[in-house]
Amino acid sequence: MREKPSAAGKTFLIIVFSILYAPIFYLIFYSFNSGGTMSGFEGFTLDWYRELLGDTRLLIIVLNTLVIALLSALIATIIGTFGAIGIHSLKKNKGSILGLNNVLIVSPDVIIGASFLILFTIAGMRLGFYSVLLSHIAFSIPIVVLLVLPKLAEMNPSLIDAARDLGASSWDVFTKVIFPYITPGIFAGFFMALTYSLDDFAVTFFVTGNGFSTLSVEIYSMARQGISLNINALSTILFLFTILLVGIYYMLTQRSGLRIGGSFRR
Repeated sequence: MREKPSAAGKTFLIIVFSILYAPIFYLIFYSFNSGGTMSGFEGFTLDWYRELLGDTRLLIIVLNTLVIALLSALIATIIGTFGAIGIHSLKKNKGSILGLNNVLIVSPDVIIGASFLILFTIAGMRLGFYSVLLSHIAFSIPIVVLLVLPKLAEMNPSLIDAARDLGASSWDVFTKVIFPYITPGIFAGFFMALTYSLDDFAVTFFVTGNGFSTLSVEIYSMARQGISLNINALSTILFLFTILLVGIYYMLTQRSGLRIGGSFRR
């Protein structure tokens, strides 16, 4: 039987999460401040949200950030999933390939960003949307690989052998045996890649160009002049959006787990 956490353990978790989430709730609280700073709360207002909705340039930057994040996460998930399957099927040099896969994870963001900048400059590629997209795809693929590989390692190889003995083609084995089993890992990889892309600043700072910007780079440039509280309002909306994504991911993993468990029982 699973042991229930003790009262001291629950208290410790509450304290830890309170410390982690306190700055976020502080930011959310002052997004409703009628004053122009976060030094003192003067009264409740929604003016900063109205100002945010009227700031077309900032909304375009947010849209750029979301498009980059969704596209890079989707493409990286597809490439990373097939890459994980290929690595899992290797008989030799699997450790060496995994080591190469981890290079973009353990390398500092500054080095990665500078490397991509040099690469795009040598290739004569104009810095902008596509340079940022390619960079985000590149550093997201290793994350997806690392999250899909454990699900492949958990899968019983006899399932694939049984499917082939019953006459299933390679495509049927992938779509009806492998893919349903590793779906939780794929979703985990997608949402982790999405989070990394939304959060990235250092790499994006190097590879972005004139006329294109993401939210992290824009906030950094605004910090030199002083950040308006409409950024607090925007951060509040993005935080709620992230909570929604986490909830969707949780429901999908629960449903896929029940579906897989039911099919195995049958």
